[in-house]
Amino acid sequence: MSNTSSLHPDYFLLMGIPGLERSHLLISIPFCIMYIMDLIGNSILILVIGTNETLQQPMYLFLMMLATCDILLSSSTVPKTLSIFWFNSHIISFNGCLVQTFSIHFNFVVESAILVSMAYDRYCAICHPLTYTTTLTGSLIWKMVVFAILRSFCVIIPIVFLLRRLPYEGSNVIEHTYCEHMSMARLATADILVNVVYCLIVAAGSSGVDMILIIVSYVVIFRAVLRLQSSEARFKAFNTCMSHISVIILFYIPAFFSFITHRVGHKYISARFHILFANFYVLFPPMMNPIIYGVKTREIRQRVVAMFCR
Repeated sequence: MSNTSSLHPDYFLLMGIPGLERSHLLISIPFCIMYIMDLIGNSILILVIGTNETLQQPMYLFLMMLATCDILLSSSTVPKTLSIFWFNSHIISFNGCLVQTFSIHFNFVVESAILVSMAYDRYCAICHPLTYTTTLTGSLIWKMVVFAILRSFCVIIPIVFLLRRLPYEGSNVIEHTYCEHMSMARLATADILVNVVYCLIVAAGSSGVDMILIIVSYVVIFRAVLRLQSSEARFKAFNTCMSHISVIILFYIPAFFSFITHRVGHKYISARFHILFANFYVLFPPMMNPIIYGVKTREIRQRVVAMFCR
């Protein structure tokens, strides 16, 4: 136990995937491949958009922010996970566990806000094309980014204090590959009702509201698109939205499933499946996002090809 506080351990032990310890090295191979693809794909996206003046438009700027957030989200967990698989580095300090928990949830809420901003961008581009450039100015974009960061910080930082106030006088073993809110709270030797309620409030007040705003935006967008006379114009308008819709599905559906299984599904779903899925969630969407936008967005695809040809 810590010298500074008898209620907090010096460290936690991250055990990896329970029941699959002998397969950790094998599991690490796809994890490592997906992480490398995530870093390379999103870095190329950031480089291409950041170095091309013709791509300094709201849609691409939001995409560059999404790519940055994807790298930060996966980098919050994967390096430690791989160190567990490769070097049996199970120890993580108490404060390190808090930092990792904050980083995961912070990046998730920021990315959710960026997806809302991208939905608003598509709404302005399709429903109000004549005022698009005057509405989504550089000043407004940066205000939206600052708001996303401040909102995420304000709603996630209380989680750190809620976890610090709890006593951890029992086991310090976390059956997971990384630290997150409920996996830490369940080790506490005190009532965690406040943590559970606050987590539900954050989920409903941030990601829940974001999902509603995105759905409303696309209902309005689809109504506007269906009123277009030309079938070619309708196809073009739908096509500009498909990349964003695909990213939204990849982001929210696994997150929602992971959230439900962590609260109530652990009674019916094995721990190993839940942990594998939790790792899949922080690896697969960040890996796929640059691929989706690279394939579906002609401007990005052309500039990526031109960059490698040079």
